[in-house]
Amino acid sequence: QVQLVESGGGLVQAGGSLRLSCAVSGGALSMYPAGWFRQAPGKEREFVAAISWRADSTYYADSVKDRFVISKDNANNRVYLQMNSLNPEDTATYYCATPRSIFGIPTRAASQYHYWGQGTQVTVSS
Repeated sequence: QVQLVESGGGLVQAGGSLRLSCAVSGGALSMYPAGWFRQAPGKEREFVAAISWRADSTYYADSVKDRFVISKDNANNRVYLQMNSLNPEDTATYYCATPRSIFGIPTRAASQYHYWGQGTQVTVSS
């Protein structure tokens, strides 16, 4: 059973940076693509970023492109989301996720991900 635990969230001023971390256990991250999603109060969960199992391809939502960077540390079974130039619209609970199948293609669809963390809160003040 794959388990994911996010950390690194917090309160930051607009223009600041945060680095989210997702620790993966119960499976070798090197064989899984991974994604980050976020959900703000009253809104649906939305795609933020994804990375291929080889970590040679990354994908971003238009709203975070050029500000956020997703990466994987397969040796330590961790996925990261470096968030720069944060603005209040980035305030949300952030979740990392992996699909059930190994060696899959990362997607933007939350329905294609099977394992989810509990989320970490990011609050950006203006």
